[in-house]
Amino acid sequence: MATATATAPPTSSTTALPQMKKENEKVDYFNLPCPIPYEEIHREAFMSLKPELFEGMRFDFTRGLNQSVFMGPMEIPSQSSETIKIPTAHYEFGANFIDPKLMLFGRIMTDGRLNARVKCDLTDNLSFKGNAQLTNEPHMSHGMAYFDYKGKDYRSQFQLGNGALLGANYIQSVTPNLSFGGEVFWAGQHRKSGIGYAARYNTDKMVATGQVASTGLVALSYVQKISEKVSLASDLMYNYMSKEATASFGYDYILRQCRLRGKIDSNGCASAFLEERLNMGLNFILSAELDHRKKDYKFGFGLTVGE
Repeated sequence: MATATATAPPTSSTTALPQMKKENEKVDYFNLPCPIPYEEIHREAFMSLKPELFEGMRFDFTRGLNQSVFMGPMEIPSQSSETIKIPTAHYEFGANFIDPKLMLFGRIMTDGRLNARVKCDLTDNLSFKGNAQLTNEPHMSHGMAYFDYKGKDYRSQFQLGNGALLGANYIQSVTPNLSFGGEVFWAGQHRKSGIGYAARYNTDKMVATGQVASTGLVALSYVQKISEKVSLASDLMYNYMSKEATASFGYDYILRQCRLRGKIDSNGCASAFLEERLNMGLNFILSAELDHRKKDYKFGFGLTVGE
């Protein structure tokens, strides 16, 4: 005699997956990541769109004490649209001191300019940064001091500079990917003050930032990471006081032995910067900038030797 047995339908684990995902997606607002510093919110876009372009020949040697030689033209302003260039050259000598809690950088050039930077970690959360430039020209030397405090999910900074310049900024993470910030400054010498706001949204594949200030500046940037080696970047700079706007689009391509960056902007200026590793401690550099509107074309090459 055949007997029928009733069996309960198997419980599908797929019905529990959406609930598990929703639980995992809950944001712990008491454990948000610390944002990047306020002045570095456009960091990824600047790395792709603003490489260290130069003109002429450049040679950098780093071995304990830094030395560099630069040969190229000097631009002289003129009333015509064409740029007047005069060949020039200078030598730069520098020294660095790097410690886990103290870093010192110094540069002196043959024209008498002296650049100095210092970074000191006073505590685990409080650090001091300073930079100064001393020149022989009157009223052209300047210096700035920064006090940075790093909290669990926020950062703050206080700035003090010559000319009675005071400033402060603050940035706070509101979600794991979104952060908001603001800044204020007062230039006592020029009797000017300003306030600004910024927002940054980042994921593993993209970074979007926006910044607006009472001085008239509106800055937007977007970086899309196509792969581990390729990323695309764009930015928009607009000044609603002067009604001037500039947009640019660039790329950042990292290969096994070299890195290539380039951009083109709405003013008709195109640039490219190539860094190729020839050997351990030896890099070859190529730089090019074509400004078709001003008919100004800059080309440079150089070598970087050392660590």
